Amino acid sequence: MSNGQWYPPEWPDRIRALARGELTVASPKRAATVMLLRDTAAGPAVHMLRRRASMAFAGGAYAYPGGGVDPRDDDHQVGWAGPSLDDWARRLGVDAASAQAIVCAAVRETYEEAGVLLAGPTAGTVVGDTTGDDWEADRRALVARELSFADFLQRRSLVLRSDLLGAWARWITPEFEPKRYDTWFFVAALPNGQRTRNASTEADRTVWISPAEAAAGYDKGELLMMPPTISTLRTLQPYATAAEALAGAADQDMTPVLAQARLEGDELVLSWPGHDEFTKRIEGTSRTESPNGTASTDDTEITDGTGSAESTGGTA
Repeated sequence: MSNGQWYPPEWPDRIRALARGELTVASPKRAATVMLLRDTAAGPAVHMLRRRASMAFAGGAYAYPGGGVDPRDDDHQVGWAGPSLDDWARRLGVDAASAQAIVCAAVRETYEEAGVLLAGPTAGTVVGDTTGDDWEADRRALVARELSFADFLQRRSLVLRSDLLGAWARWITPEFEPKRYDTWFFVAALPNGQRTRNASTEADRTVWISPAEAAAGYDKGELLMMPPTISTLRTLQPYATAAEALAGAADQDMTPVLAQARLEGDELVLSWPGHDEFTKRIEGTSRTESPNGTASTDDTEITDGTGSAESTGGTA
């Protein structure tokens, strides 16, 4: 049975084009995403959203709230509480200004897409309910980039609670993708008094689900996910509470993960270093020249690392 690994059928052609020097590698944009947790009687559940099937990138896949860095996220006027920027810079592997931008993006995107705000009036408090009309007006202004996150916090006399976040992983979009992101994954606990909602225009469904249940759905081919999503879900499974997961963030490996592609004879091998379960082998049984002179591949077969096969036209 095929699992739920998202795998675009155009990847083999793009990989071969990159090898022939026919693709220009795009520079990855900085991004952040947050695995928001809440405790249940059965253990922690994680908040996930399902991307609309109409989305050009990863349509139908389950993911976490997140998005790209706004250039204003490194505004020096942002209210800040928690570890210093130098501490965050060391943990994230960037300079201090970039660290602020990435952490700000994580908090801002969680508010924009899930309605949850990791900020408070003081370094030891967190805001409560954020679902009023005035909050919604500010959220929409943030989404439209009519309001910077620094100005939003200043207007409401709030400080960003960076201590409520734990850096968990870092994945970089493969070089053969036209849109690339250098994404930092964080973990956080749902603050008391706040609740999530589907505030994203990119999602048609949101769920609270245990990491084990979500991983089982992926393994059965019922839930579509990208490698970073299922990988981080698996690493969340050992933790019995959200607080334990947040405390365990300090032990997570922040080495960037970047997919690699290589040719072994006529077989193209796609792998993510340190994550063997995602290895794909693409066998081009026949290659012809198209009228424009580029190579085309017929009867392409995609297999996972165990040798089981799936059609390129089916679910990845």
